[in-house]
Amino acid sequence: MKKYNFNAGPSILPREVIEATAKQILDFNGSGLSLMEISHRAKDFQPVVDEAVALTKEILDIPEGYSVIFLGGGASLEFCMIPYNFLEKKAAYLNTGVWAKKALKEAKLFGETVEVASSADANYTYIPKGWTCPTDVDYLHITTNNTIYGTEIRKDLDVPVPMIADMSSDIFSRPVDVKKYKCIYAGAQKNLAMAGVTIVIVKDDELGKVSRTIPTMLDYRTHVEKGSMFNTPPVVPIYSALETLRWIKKSGGVEEMDRRAKERAEMLYAEIDRNKMFRGTVAAEDRSLMNLCFVMADEYKELEKDFMDFATSQGMVGVKGHRSVGGFRASCYNAQPLEGVKALVACMKEFESKH
Repeated sequence: MKKYNFNAGPSILPREVIEATAKQILDFNGSGLSLMEISHRAKDFQPVVDEAVALTKEILDIPEGYSVIFLGGGASLEFCMIPYNFLEKKAAYLNTGVWAKKALKEAKLFGETVEVASSADANYTYIPKGWTCPTDVDYLHITTNNTIYGTEIRKDLDVPVPMIADMSSDIFSRPVDVKKYKCIYAGAQKNLAMAGVTIVIVKDDELGKVSRTIPTMLDYRTHVEKGSMFNTPPVVPIYSALETLRWIKKSGGVEEMDRRAKERAEMLYAEIDRNKMFRGTVAAEDRSLMNLCFVMADEYKELEKDFMDFATSQGMVGVKGHRSVGGFRASCYNAQPLEGVKALVACMKEFESKH
């Protein structure tokens, strides 16, 4: 039986990326050594980082004056590194979910923070509207996609200050106006690579402006100056990121990723809205194209486990919703084929016909 991977992360990767990475794990560039055991300073590995950086800049149309670095620690470490490097007087945060809230918590350790708006009052089922960004802050921090709750900010905001964005689960899924941001970061295990590496896009002239002393490993300048090679980087995840970037470019870039995301989401949301057994969980205008959340309609709530068991029996993997929301979550990152969504829709229709 064919399996369809809807896991929220670590998540689906293009099959050719998995196969290409596996090949290099067995024998890297014909060296007779595994990618897992080569030195990161080997002459054959530096071109991997160089190409990954170049492709990131090309695919996202990153302007001059920005650096791309690959770090360990996941996006959660960036919650600390961001204020360490950028918060001098005050920072603004938009609270749209668990990860945004955690980022705000870390920032409070470094200086004054302002929560410009929050959707916590409705369990983060919408993106706040009508709020005002203060003009006296060092940056506005946003989380563009909320994997747990299924909301997404899919357009770059217009605010009077530079932004910093956690794009862990929707980076490379749409065009981004990078010049609006002083920093963009993303854990790779959603839409870019296997877990273990974080990509950071940082504006060079915004570094070194805070008065505090920053520990060496937490200073973005350290990693920019050494080209991600200050210490041993996560070699295999970086290589898998390179293969994914090659795949994105070959497939048509972020414009094509955006088109595919909309096509998948329109199909699945249409079924959620049509099928009397299910209902969506977030405001329609804020629905994520990456993480599509839904639950059983109230009158069919007792059938939740039955549908979960049925979906699993039909090859649907990872569709159980996060405990904060319950129900179901279909994560449709770049590598999710339309075939997978069609299979899930067919599964929902068949379950409806049986009840």
